Amino acid sequence: MQPNRIAEDLLAALRFYSRLPVAPKAQGAGAYGPPDLDRIAYAIPLAGAVIGLIGAAMLLIGDAAGFGGDLAAVLAVAAMVLATGAVHEDGLADTADGFGGGRDTAQRLAIMRDSRIGAYGATALGLALLLRVAGLSQLLWAAGPLRAALTLAAAAAASRAAGILLLRALPPARADGASAGVGQPSPAAAAACALVAALVVIVVLVPSYGVGAAFAGLIAPLLALFVMVRLSQRMIGGQTGDVAGATQQVAEIAFLLGVLMFARNA
Repeated sequence: MQPNRIAEDLLAALRFYSRLPVAPKAQGAGAYGPPDLDRIAYAIPLAGAVIGLIGAAMLLIGDAAGFGGDLAAVLAVAAMVLATGAVHEDGLADTADGFGGGRDTAQRLAIMRDSRIGAYGATALGLALLLRVAGLSQLLWAAGPLRAALTLAAAAAASRAAGILLLRALPPARADGASAGVGQPSPAAAAACALVAALVVIVVLVPSYGVGAAFAGLIAPLLALFVMVRLSQRMIGGQTGDVAGATQQVAEIAFLLGVLMFARNA
């Protein structure tokens, strides 16, 4: 694959997954529309790594400034939230509200589409932010700033692959909406996405912590994906863009906690 093609697909993934000022190569009515997942699926973990590196840079800056692990971790997570426009966090909150407050599939989908946030969504969002910050802070203490920063980038890559694999595993729960507009990636595209994410995880974690941590970094997002697939299938009979965003959040937390178990002994 040509470098120009990889760069174009990476930029397309960043346009879709972030608020970074990445202009499309060609202007037009569809320039900012849904991407072709079959084309760019392999680049989505790379886009996640770029977003993770933004958080990693803030983590290193906060640590170098002497802010301490907790504040450095807050800055890192805040930078990633700002870079993405909180799109994944919004999906997590909507999913928690729908799954927690709806009595049947139709009501759950209606609640998820409501822009207002309820008790389930606020609680899930607060807990997710706390877990990300606390996990990253502990990783900074256990592994040091550089390894913690690289781990954050790998977590961002692997967790976004989990979101794509969810879209592949389940059909859209409704005919309209974000996930229906994007469509399901083909088996080959989903496999390419998973392979690139796995390579990022292995390249980052094996030299930093060893094989055990790399295994945890591969398995933890898959376990999160499995739970979210089963839950979404039972609750709404398929997937939505909100559930994909929630899956990314859960997978990122699982990744950080999984690696943290090995970081203390590395």
